[in-house]
Amino acid sequence: MTRVWDPVVRLFHWSLVLSFAVAWFTPRSAETVHHWAGYAAAGLILMRLLWGLVGTRHARFSQFVRDPATVARYLSDIVTGREARYLGHNPAGGMMVIVLIAAMASTAATGWMMTTDAYFGVEWVETAHDLAAHGLLVLVLLHLGGVALASVRHRENLVGAMVTGRKHAASVGDVDD
Repeated sequence: MTRVWDPVVRLFHWSLVLSFAVAWFTPRSAETVHHWAGYAAAGLILMRLLWGLVGTRHARFSQFVRDPATVARYLSDIVTGREARYLGHNPAGGMMVIVLIAAMASTAATGWMMTTDAYFGVEWVETAHDLAAHGLLVLVLLHLGGVALASVRHRENLVGAMVTGRKHAASVGDVDD
């Protein structure tokens, strides 16, 4: 086993999961809790953006953000069952990280806007927030599906890896760049 996910990445991941779950289940029943969950998510996103620039090797965006053609080839390889195992994020996973961060940031930003004098009660902001939150839920479900598929295909517990930070070391045919 080799260490891949540092404590900052793992703490970010599980804290964001918690803040999203709390916000999702408290939209009207506990408005203050909902707001604080959103603020926590926004703070976590800012921290992750910084860590993506200066963090450890597998935490850096430069290590796992790939161009669209590479992502498309990887998705095609998934369909044909030929996708490579990556020690860090695979191209689809890297894309999902960026999309999830953007969706969470959009959800948090529109949620905050709804609390300001300028945008309180403005219908398009409320609609944008609802769409962002529901879109985020769809993305989370796709993320979970991708994690499950990769875990089965590569015989590796990716949820466990996000808890311990460790994955099986790279072997022949694996990608660790």
